[in-house]
Amino acid sequence: MLTTAFEMLALAFVVAIPVWIFGGPVWALWSAVLVLAVFSLRIVWKVRRLEHWLSQPDWRSEMPWKGVWGEIVQRIQRQLRQNDKQLTTSEQQLQYFLQAIQASPNGVTLLDTEGRIEWCNATASSHLGLDAKRDVKQHIVHLLRDPVFSKYFAQDFHDTEVIIDGRTTSLTQSPKLSIQLHAYGDGQHMLLSRDITLVTLADAMRRDFVANVSHEIRTPLTVLSGFVETMLSIPMPEREQHRYLELMSVQAERMQSLVADLLTLSQLEGSLPPGTHETVDLPELMHQVQTDAVALSAVLAGQQGQLVYEGMDGHQDQGEGQGQDGEVRGPVHHLVFEACPPWALLGVRSEILSAISNLVSNAVRYTPPNGTVRVSWTQAADLTVFSVTDTGPGIAPEHLPRLSERFYRVDRSRSRETGGTGLGLAIAKHVAQRHGGELRIQSQVGQGSTFMLCFPASRIELLSD
Repeated sequence: MLTTAFEMLALAFVVAIPVWIFGGPVWALWSAVLVLAVFSLRIVWKVRRLEHWLSQPDWRSEMPWKGVWGEIVQRIQRQLRQNDKQLTTSEQQLQYFLQAIQASPNGVTLLDTEGRIEWCNATASSHLGLDAKRDVKQHIVHLLRDPVFSKYFAQDFHDTEVIIDGRTTSLTQSPKLSIQLHAYGDGQHMLLSRDITLVTLADAMRRDFVANVSHEIRTPLTVLSGFVETMLSIPMPEREQHRYLELMSVQAERMQSLVADLLTLSQLEGSLPPGTHETVDLPELMHQVQTDAVALSAVLAGQQGQLVYEGMDGHQDQGEGQGQDGEVRGPVHHLVFEACPPWALLGVRSEILSAISNLVSNAVRYTPPNGTVRVSWTQAADLTVFSVTDTGPGIAPEHLPRLSERFYRVDRSRSRETGGTGLGLAIAKHVAQRHGGELRIQSQVGQGSTFMLCFPASRIELLSD
């Protein structure tokens, strides 16, 4: 602009000198004023064109000017390009930031100074039952109608979190949320929500586990200590002593079974998943399971009575024995072991045997005398299924989701009678998961139950001849 002013004065001076010589000072002054006026009008016209150009949406178009005006346009365009680049970068960073918050497993809700919602991510919408568009500018207390949260929100300080119930459509499970307010900006607040349902369940399971283990061990220890004290303090005949020793042996075996199952669970949870380098001969394994099931059925009946079962080859075997006082017992259980295909399962034999034996022994324990227990291996779609079906009392639907929890029992008194530890289904579930499968349970009260171990078909191979 300074150059333009010098140019204008120089032009006026150049015009005024000849006029001064030929027309005198007055005409020289008027000629200089005229030159300045024309030059000024030209500047005003260019400024107006520049203003019009700046008002256009496309400021990238070239201006047909040279000299100082072209330089002005270039500098403006350069500055606008820098501003546009900075704006684009800022928008990208904002989008990345919003995407990161949207992907967060924690709920984020931004509140203004009055506690009204300004923005929330999808997790917060799910946790608190909010609508990211509809509920904008709504007060959070009016939407989150929880007395615990209302009291917490009204506090002056929010140094700690508060636990409330989350929104759910389930009638059986109520999610737990950890809520905490954080102040930021000029009086605004950020409401963070975190789903702690699994943490709460894990903590409850830990407490139940410790309590159950303590109870399961304390009961046989109490019996043992009582018998020992009785035998030490009261003289009794040898026959009575032998009876007490048998009862003590039963309680000792019960504790040994409990400790063994606890160690098995600990090993399953602490070891790496099994590979495919080891193969399990299923027909041979099922023969051992069948033998153990027959023996368990006789033990539960209190004698080596008459057992009727169908072997792996399909024929029936039976054996007779006498119970106490020489009484001949009738059939105890009808055990049906369908012929096992010539398959080998890729996995750890000890784990597979433990899982299958637990399912079969549970079926035998909970099936009443003269009931039927059917065991089979089948293949459906991409799964290989081991199933145990019994004609026991069945299980109510509300118990099914929790059956594989440690020490969970539908009928505790019945479990005491049959000698179960309450860990069999937990072991079976862990074994199935470690081998890429799952434990499935189907049951109906009064009609029996079916327990299935579903393994991927990729873990099954044909046995070589």
